[in-house]
Amino acid sequence: MSFTNFSEKQLNVLSWWSPGRKSSACDGIICDGAVRSGKTLCMSVSFVSWGMFAFNGGNFAICGKTIRSVKRNVAVPLLRILRELGFEVEEKPSANIFYVSCKDRKNTFYLFGGKDEGSAALIQGMTLCGVLFDEAALMPRSFVEQALARCSVEGSKLWFNCNPEYPQHWFCREWVKKAKEKNMYYLHFVMEDNPSLSPKILERYKKLYSGSFYQRFVLGKWCASEGLVYPFMSAENMLYDVPGGEFEEFAVSCDYGTVNPASFGLWGYYEGCWYRIDEYYYSSKREGASRTDEEHYRGLCELIGDREISEIVVDPSAASFIEVIRRHGKYRVTPAKNNVLDGIRQTSTALKEGRIRICRNCQDCIRELGLYRWDSGGRDAPLKENDHAMDDMRYFVTTVADSGGDDIFAFALER
Repeated sequence: MSFTNFSEKQLNVLSWWSPGRKSSACDGIICDGAVRSGKTLCMSVSFVSWGMFAFNGGNFAICGKTIRSVKRNVAVPLLRILRELGFEVEEKPSANIFYVSCKDRKNTFYLFGGKDEGSAALIQGMTLCGVLFDEAALMPRSFVEQALARCSVEGSKLWFNCNPEYPQHWFCREWVKKAKEKNMYYLHFVMEDNPSLSPKILERYKKLYSGSFYQRFVLGKWCASEGLVYPFMSAENMLYDVPGGEFEEFAVSCDYGTVNPASFGLWGYYEGCWYRIDEYYYSSKREGASRTDEEHYRGLCELIGDREISEIVVDPSAASFIEVIRRHGKYRVTPAKNNVLDGIRQTSTALKEGRIRICRNCQDCIRELGLYRWDSGGRDAPLKENDHAMDDMRYFVTTVADSGGDDIFAFALER
């Protein structure tokens, strides 16, 4: 792996704990800010280097949202770099452990996923010399606090990195805003702090995001979500005619409702893009009558017609409708992935990049795009109204179009 010059902030991350530096008296470090700003790589290398300098025979934890993400975002690039730097590394992948040796010193590093409230039990009972949280704002507070309680060894330090969320987020309130009070060394990153990003790549990222995502991902600000969720979709050039050529594949996404509207989107894959070419949208309030599961299934069949469908993805809470589709045995049905905020981020990126495209005949989807708004009451969530086509579109992106992208993450590019 080749390295370019480090930025000043990256050098600070790498050396803040070094004896003689004023920052070495801090109990830990917090790095927040923009995506792709070089936080993760420098912090993980610095974490292990500090651990090997300060301890022998110690236990350390590296935590991510999931085991899969912490391995992918941190462990894989980190272990390669450690070997190149001259450390001896022994892995036990099945146990989520690796050992690092240097001369007469050897320490143990455990990998943990903190995806939900129950994850706190995984780390309970350990004694740690230090803990690194990669994407701390994506983990439940109970897991983070349980891990912090394990750091009882004299000289232990706490390491956090994250991308910003909304200002009322517990990590922002309790750690970022209280960094000095908690004796933490705080560094804020922007994209320009990663010298491996070329001006062309920087410009691409700045064009990719808008609204609160631009404020958070590009500028690295803890900001509230406001206004339309997809404001860029108001531009006429963001809508398309149905392509006239032959589609390679078809799929359907369903947000099911009886009292609430039911929205089904028919998607066709054409020349590298997924087009929403038609839709079924039934509102009992608008039509004056409710429909049963079987009636919605007939509507689904009419939407599909004689097309061969690769997959139907359905709101995972719609168990009865999923069962109806399965019982008929005509189509393959899959419960959709349903992380709302991560799904909105993925959908926003897919729309901006043109990987999914909305056709002009999908009037209910277009109507909701102009109404779907963030909740202004302090929650980092969209309003639960005018969201049915928006939900089925999100299910499609997370489960079909971006089927490999079940975790949202950010890590430094190889340098």
